[in-house]
Amino acid sequence: MPNNAISSNNSNKQLTTVDELYQYLDTLFEQDSDSDILFAGGYLRGFISLVATEYGDESQTISVELIEGVSQKLNQAKAELTPQDHAIVTNFWLMTQKRMM
Repeated sequence: MPNNAISSNNSNKQLTTVDELYQYLDTLFEQDSDSDILFAGGYLRGFISLVATEYGDESQTISVELIEGVSQKLNQAKAELTPQDHAIVTNFWLMTQKRMM
């Protein structure tokens, strides 16, 4: 089911901790996700890990500060990506944020 990883039953669950967010990203690799989703998930996981260490460990609750920190890192890394890849990652991050609020 390509492109449906975002709409699967697992992805309907609200994410409240960093560990749950990591588990969600891991399921994308286990499902038949398309390459754009896999790329965006892997790319974001690095930023999430980096920012999460500033606030606690994997069991911490997802906070506004964590979300804003990841968004800021993603914006700062804009030059590392092609415009198309940046749009893919940004859109995936925005969709993922809806599951955390």
